[in-house]
Amino acid sequence: MKRRVVITGAGMITPLATGTEKSWKSLLEGRSAVRKITHFNPDGLPCQIAAEVPDFEIDRFIELKEQKKMDRFIHFGLAAATLAMEDSGLKVTKENATGIGVIVGAGIGGLSAIEHYNQTLLEKGPKRVSPFFIPMTIINLTSGQISIRFGVKGPNSAVATACATGTHSIGDAFKLIQHGTADAMICGGTEAVITPLGIAGFTSMKALSTRNDEPEKASRPFDRDRDGFVMGEGAGIVVLEEMENALNRGARIYAEIIGYGLNSDAYHITSPAPDGEGAARCMVSALKDAGIRPEEVDYINAHGTSTKYGDEIETTAIKKVFDRHAYSLCVSSTKSMIGHLLGASGGVEAAICALSVYNGIVPPTINLETPDPECDLDYVPHKARPLDINIAMSNSFGFGGTNACILLRKFSRS
Repeated sequence: MKRRVVITGAGMITPLATGTEKSWKSLLEGRSAVRKITHFNPDGLPCQIAAEVPDFEIDRFIELKEQKKMDRFIHFGLAAATLAMEDSGLKVTKENATGIGVIVGAGIGGLSAIEHYNQTLLEKGPKRVSPFFIPMTIINLTSGQISIRFGVKGPNSAVATACATGTHSIGDAFKLIQHGTADAMICGGTEAVITPLGIAGFTSMKALSTRNDEPEKASRPFDRDRDGFVMGEGAGIVVLEEMENALNRGARIYAEIIGYGLNSDAYHITSPAPDGEGAARCMVSALKDAGIRPEEVDYINAHGTSTKYGDEIETTAIKKVFDRHAYSLCVSSTKSMIGHLLGASGGVEAAICALSVYNGIVPPTINLETPDPECDLDYVPHKARPLDINIAMSNSFGFGGTNACILLRKFSRS
């Protein structure tokens, strides 16, 4: 028998706020977090806007001497994990430590440290490069730091699958618990690449919006006038537990994870397959893993990046999988408010789905003023919508054609 897996904690560091409760409230209010870039002077770049975390109080989470050993993406991941563990109430003991693990990934990793120390090397020589440079930048050090912080000695891994990272991390953790390899997992994604090189690189690909004069309206998934995604930063971490253990300790349960799908388009290094074939297969795989029918799904948190082809292809894929029921679904993109957090997006969006199921409300897609005729589903425009959600789906699709999908269900003991 496969063990049942539930979500008992959520930690979010988003461009709307530090903290799950504040972020959730702002999402339901339909606020945009997109502004002109302040991390550096963006003048001269075609894209000068991003969704930066505005109020991150690092001293609340990490001692000063430890801060200097970590890149910003690790700061975010460690902070979000701390919030998730506090939220879950899960206590690590000598007896349970080996059954608790960590899978937290990033799409790119320590880009700001790489840029900084490359300049240091060129200007001041190799002796001025920090001995912590490598641990600052490599992707698995977020998982490592979380493991050290909480003393958890179970599986310790990291995923790096571009924009699908957070969802793959949670899906992989789900399977470890389901099959008995672990009893609880701290999992999700983190990212912090709003840097000169990061913005320049994505701009060169013509992937980013250049709506610099109206930043709050730049991220507009499914809208006819979208011109690219908006870079975001932050982290989303959830705590998963085997159901009986969670119930025995009296944990609050947000939702149950019931299905996970992952596959590849095998088509292009950055573009999704034009017919949505890979994304559709991924959603079908998650449905089969959960043992449910398409018409049982109530809400989809879409990948919905605000790119021309991405939004249309995801819509096509949803219609392939759900047929007529696609028009009865609520489908929204919270990237319309917080931008695209790359490797962190799936972690944040899984937490949002769990909160949506638990609270019975769907966050909106803002800036959907002139719908693209090819995007003809119910994208919950402008305002959050109360909805009794039994089953929710979260989609993530990444560069390299990598796809991930998880399914969450309202928790019931039976």
